[in-house]
Amino acid sequence: MTPPALSTKFGPDAVFDNLIGGARVPSGDRSTNTNPSDPTDVIGRYARADAATVASAIDAARAAAPAWADLGSQQRFAILDKAGGLIAERADELGDLLAREEGKQLAEAKGEVLRASQIFKFFAGETIRNTGEVVDSVRPGLIAEMTHEPIGVIGIITPWNFPIAIPAWKIAPALAFGNTIVFKPAELVPASAYALVDILAEAGLPDGVLNLVMGPGSVVGDALTTSAKVDAVTFTGSVAVGRSVIASAAAHQIRVQCEMGGKNPLVVLGDADLEAAAEAAINGAFFSTGQRCTASSRLIVTSDVHDEFVALLKEKMAALTVGDARAEGVAIGPVVSQTQLDQDLDYIAKARAEGGEVAGGELIDSDTEGYFLAPALVTGTKPGDTINVEEVFGPVASVIEVADYDEALAVANDTQFGLSAGIFTTSLKYSTHFKRYAEAGMVMVNAPTAGVDYHVSFGGRKGSSYGPREQARAAREFFTAHKTTYTNAG
Repeated sequence: MTPPALSTKFGPDAVFDNLIGGARVPSGDRSTNTNPSDPTDVIGRYARADAATVASAIDAARAAAPAWADLGSQQRFAILDKAGGLIAERADELGDLLAREEGKQLAEAKGEVLRASQIFKFFAGETIRNTGEVVDSVRPGLIAEMTHEPIGVIGIITPWNFPIAIPAWKIAPALAFGNTIVFKPAELVPASAYALVDILAEAGLPDGVLNLVMGPGSVVGDALTTSAKVDAVTFTGSVAVGRSVIASAAAHQIRVQCEMGGKNPLVVLGDADLEAAAEAAINGAFFSTGQRCTASSRLIVTSDVHDEFVALLKEKMAALTVGDARAEGVAIGPVVSQTQLDQDLDYIAKARAEGGEVAGGELIDSDTEGYFLAPALVTGTKPGDTINVEEVFGPVASVIEVADYDEALAVANDTQFGLSAGIFTTSLKYSTHFKRYAEAGMVMVNAPTAGVDYHVSFGGRKGSSYGPREQARAAREFFTAHKTTYTNAG
């Protein structure tokens, strides 16, 4: 039977419960989910779990863990592969839901959904590629085997900016390698999470293997990260919360993985293709409303092309249409919430107060009172200005003028973060040097700082990341436990 269209499931009268052990678990406390393009558009009312509900979800995951770990790799492959197929089949509906809930422009939202499908398909394959190693022991008669086993119960905490892709790149490998899950999505985007969990159930995932608990991080997240019954936690979000997650994990001596943001530099040298560099800067700084940790928030430009490059950026910015995420012709949707919009405006005001010149950055009137903000470009900034130090997480980019490549590299590395870094140049010398000496987990040459394929690892250095890399083959390092065994064949 074909399931009903998502548009008929999500609306002002829809009520959604936590999902624990295959059962719906209601709550007297609920949050109202609204559309940032039109705050009067209600997407549903979602249960807010308390600590006791989280504890029951952890117990359900522990109860389901032995059977799921022992299930054959072919069965796990089939479930993940089917889930990937179902996500792709419903990409239009899921993309519309994502754009409606998070405010991502419709084409980008659909692209994110298709990425989630690819991730599940990739990790379906990883279920049957979980290879180990067999070596001869230095002791006669012994054979040594090194294998990878499930950890157990994984706590997954995800942010609002990629409400389907980031859950996918945590959930898929956790399941592929035989773990069970308690999943807490960001409270701003429960509908996308609910839809994803629903699809996995339809794909045949057994009850209790994936449990959904919704609500505020101060309650649900704390209950999840402080439980002695959780074997590992993977988190994406702010630095402050990430550090508390790391501390909680250390107290329980459990494995932890945190992705915590960036202040990513895009260096533009005098020999660069300025047209291509400007397109990459616009893409990296402003698409997805600038609400991604890999955004090009610091544009570091050498003096010989600074004025020309800034003029080109302003010309391209003027051509960008900001509006309802699902409307035709819109390039940039709304900021995700009033709180985030206020934060963006505060940073723009502070940049002006510290001597920066701001182009754009004004509120855009609309019939719907959505959270619409014109992209902002701040010029005349110094490396130590607040706008160049703290992560804004909005459609705001700053420009730092430098004398040459050496100064550009020094400024690029002068940050507490180290997620992504990019350079535009036609020089093999400078591009090779930058790849080696940029203090970032991901380096882009003549490409936007944002955008990573699903089959390569994701992660940063310094304050951006903690623990093993995410995605691709690297994910196995976090989601499995190494075991060495010896067999005496004598």
